[in-house]
Amino acid sequence: MSFGIVSLAHTLGEPVDVDPVVPEFTADVERVRSWGYRRFHRAADGVGLTDLAVEAGRLALERAAVAASEVDLVVLAMSDLSEYLYWDAAASTAARLEAYDAEAVLLGQACGGGVAAFDLVGGRFATHPDYDTALIIGANRVCEPYWNRMEINTSIFSDGAAAAVVRRDHPRCRWMLTETLTDGRYADFMRMETGGAARPFGGGDHERPRVLSPTDRLQDFFADDLRRMFAFVSTIRNRNREIVERACARAGIAVDDLARLLHFHDNVNAFAELAKDLGLPLERTNTELAAEHGHVGCADQLLSLERQLAAGELAEGDIVALTSTGSGMHWLCTLLTI
Repeated sequence: MSFGIVSLAHTLGEPVDVDPVVPEFTADVERVRSWGYRRFHRAADGVGLTDLAVEAGRLALERAAVAASEVDLVVLAMSDLSEYLYWDAAASTAARLEAYDAEAVLLGQACGGGVAAFDLVGGRFATHPDYDTALIIGANRVCEPYWNRMEINTSIFSDGAAAAVVRRDHPRCRWMLTETLTDGRYADFMRMETGGAARPFGGGDHERPRVLSPTDRLQDFFADDLRRMFAFVSTIRNRNREIVERACARAGIAVDDLARLLHFHDNVNAFAELAKDLGLPLERTNTELAAEHGHVGCADQLLSLERQLAAGELAEGDIVALTSTGSGMHWLCTLLTI
């Protein structure tokens, strides 16, 4: 199945310098500063996830000179909660873009949704010969009542969205393949205990529900078993390497053939480890863009790809890997040929 990216676009919340505001989010100031982020983006009050998605999607359509009526498929990937429960954020986004005749699909593979979307589009194009144009959107809006953007993980979370218009048989930025590894044994690791059908809001809890810190989650999930904790951390690192190797092997190329590896916007130490594990120079990654923008959830890879294309850092024929780790747990790699 052949399709390529016609245009890319993004929108971000207001930029915020990291150093002055870290104490507002956490007492573990030095730990957060050691991650190497310079800025993150925070959306204004009242701006929701689908607001960001619609803005990025509309700009991508304008850049591609594609009318909303031409879109056959809208894929919305999101890595935090949308504005409402019992609600289809993808369908709402498509409607607000006036893509009334498009199929709308919602992806919830956390930070890997924007990478997984390419595989979904490939499948839809294969089974729907009449589909020619799709809009992929990755969006993240930190739900701050439940989620501390500097304490929940080893990255600083940002608000924003990135979008790609893709077309069947388009010759640029062509999709090669997508590889995914899923290990459901860790599906409960990121969950928030309150708010679902098993334990609804308002069930007698007096404290505001929150997603726990990584340390607390590790201790709870692995019952303070240090060996299991270290094994989990090792598994994450090993599978970050494995998924890239598997994708490259399937494509018949070596890892060193990759012109760029655009990972989710992790911290500088994690980028250094990943580059070392894959035998790639750190300069072939998007670590600088990560430090500049923070972790924009499942929008990271599309945002980095847009920025590197605009900067002239990618040439025709270059092979680029979009990679991610997502809670679930999922490890993903999509290969594109520029």
